[in-house]
Amino acid sequence: MYVEMRRINKTFDGFQASKDVNFGVQKGHLAALLGPSGSGKTTILRMIAGLDRPDSGDILINGNRVNDIPGSKRGIGFVFQNYALFRYMTVADNIAFGLEVQKKNKKEIKDRVEELLELVSMQDLGKRYPHQLSGGQRQRVAFARALAPDPQLLLLDEPFAAIDAKVRRELRTWLKEMIGRVGVTSIFVTHDQEEAVEVADTIIITNQGRIEQIGTPEEVCRHPQTEFVADFVDAERFEALMAVRRVE
Repeated sequence: MYVEMRRINKTFDGFQASKDVNFGVQKGHLAALLGPSGSGKTTILRMIAGLDRPDSGDILINGNRVNDIPGSKRGIGFVFQNYALFRYMTVADNIAFGLEVQKKNKKEIKDRVEELLELVSMQDLGKRYPHQLSGGQRQRVAFARALAPDPQLLLLDEPFAAIDAKVRRELRTWLKEMIGRVGVTSIFVTHDQEEAVEVADTIIITNQGRIEQIGTPEEVCRHPQTEFVADFVDAERFEALMAVRRVE
């Protein structure tokens, strides 16, 4: 496993947000943390990112325990729900930001920015500012910026929540294809079952701080392991979505 959470517990002001969390994600896979609001999804993501520290347990990335390693040193790219782009920077400058922090040379930065603009199909938009872009375009810039330092792990916190429903599916398909091309291990948080089925290789279902079940979309749909999963998963909808995915 490339990412592992081993017996993770986390409490905030007396509320236990993570209860004995255990799971692993294989290298190159795209995993979805799926569950209702307040189920502990984002807490897990933040602990992997180094934004929060577990009270107990171990977080491993590529076999190395990272509990005591700052998030900036973990080789992680993070895409936030609200894009978090710098308003007064151009698209190209936003993408270049992490590379400049790393003090890369100007030619290396320029080449990497051009490469990523092409990857996200925004070659002609590098000089625009965030307010001149659509929601889908802004999210693509956020993806490109997260990928710029060449992270080995990409974390995404409800990446499509702020995007108009009309472009969500197109962007989901694009994201899956892009991650497949780049080959980066990825974990994303969502409460949308359709999103999880369409994008993820593995679905990790959370509830009240616990992991209820881990499996492929087919396994979660057809073989629920707990009463919560059986009630939470819309099996008929899952089957229809999986049929579409197989055709595509």
